Amino acid sequence: MSPLHNLSEETLILLLKKKNQQAFSYLYDNYADALYGVVRRIVTSVEHAEEVIQDVFVKIWKHVDHFDAEKGRLYTWMINIARNAALDYRKSKGAKNELKNQPLSNIVNREEELDRSQNERNARADFIGFKNVLDNLKPECRILIEMAYYEGYTQQEIAQQLDIPLGTIKTRTKAAFLHLKKLLKEYR
Repeated sequence: MSPLHNLSEETLILLLKKKNQQAFSYLYDNYADALYGVVRRIVTSVEHAEEVIQDVFVKIWKHVDHFDAEKGRLYTWMINIARNAALDYRKSKGAKNELKNQPLSNIVNREEELDRSQNERNARADFIGFKNVLDNLKPECRILIEMAYYEGYTQQEIAQQLDIPLGTIKTRTKAAFLHLKKLLKEYR
């Protein structure tokens, strides 16, 4: 067991800001699977998702000094980095070309792979209990958060996908995030 096995978040952040290698290893060991789950929901290719997660941890290491505990928890900050890196990759020219050049069999196999790995992703993300928090939301709120946050859809795209007026999506999304924020505060 690592000598850092029972670190408080404050101590972990302090050690990371001092560029402590053991603290970074601890961070990776304890959060990589959950962050990978976020990335994998957005980036379709396992190979590219692994590249993105490496980039995420490089960004965390380089920019940990920008973390502000007054604005939120370390895990939330890292999820935002992971999500943004995954969305940046998905919007990149290389990712768009990759999707255009896939044979139909790859698309079908990808859907089957995503279905099989759904339980695994949920288990990885749930070690922090986030799935339990999401499960406390109404289904119509949960789907909006999943589409916006994990799948990277814009509000316009969500409105089109769900065939709901954009104004309604904006109102429901705001309410969903406010409710999620309240649940997360209670979860602490």
